[in-house]
Amino acid sequence: MDHLSCSQMNLYLQCSLKYKFQYIDKFPKPFKPSGLTFGGSIHAALAWLHKQRMNEKDVSVDKLYRIFDADWYAQTIDTDIRYSNGETGTGLTIMGKEMLSLYFVQPHREPLGAEVRFVLPLVNISTGEKLDVNLKGFIDLIEKDNAVTEFKTSNQAMDQDDIDNHLQLTADSYAYEMLYRRPPSLLKLVDFVKTKTPKIITLQTQAKKLDYQRFFHLSSQILKGIRSGIFFPRKSFMCKDCEYSGPCKAWRGD
Repeated sequence: MDHLSCSQMNLYLQCSLKYKFQYIDKFPKPFKPSGLTFGGSIHAALAWLHKQRMNEKDVSVDKLYRIFDADWYAQTIDTDIRYSNGETGTGLTIMGKEMLSLYFVQPHREPLGAEVRFVLPLVNISTGEKLDVNLKGFIDLIEKDNAVTEFKTSNQAMDQDDIDNHLQLTADSYAYEMLYRRPPSLLKLVDFVKTKTPKIITLQTQAKKLDYQRFFHLSSQILKGIRSGIFFPRKSFMCKDCEYSGPCKAWRGD
């Protein structure tokens, strides 16, 4: 392997056996959880919106809806979507547009970058030690005042402790500082919460040098676990939506 991403790291921490099925064995997925589809379509619509605003083009909320609809259609046309908690495709598309409407009318700073992709060395900033893989990913949004924003969809609102220890935000902050040679002015997480009445909650934090060091050591140990073949199932509430329940039940430690 030549890189790590936050999605890989989070998946290994959540369930290392699922990581193996997805990234090493590359087992086909028999279905896609509706939460992933919904989050993907929200992200696609937001990325389009920010790029339009960067280019100073007129944007209407109706066009934003069409981008959301197009991405939703593309994700669901040839894929079995598994819905949970009484969800339906129609209900989720209505909810997605309600959320996008809420976001569209919020005051916003001028965007400087949307889906800013990066491939960067993983370095311990205190010792100079470097891993032999890169960190790969993208920053959802960079605003004019050098604030870095991550977007998330969730069933339950996050709290300040969640945000202060958020792996993706630490990675975004590290990447921003490596790219621009200065720390971001602020880290923000915009949480689209799928409650009965949809809402958007924005939380703020800052990454410290100690967070970067912890991120480096976590990356190092995850890499060591993967290369050592340490994979095992971890039971949690996420098992009910797991695409690999069949291979997991058949797993015998191989």
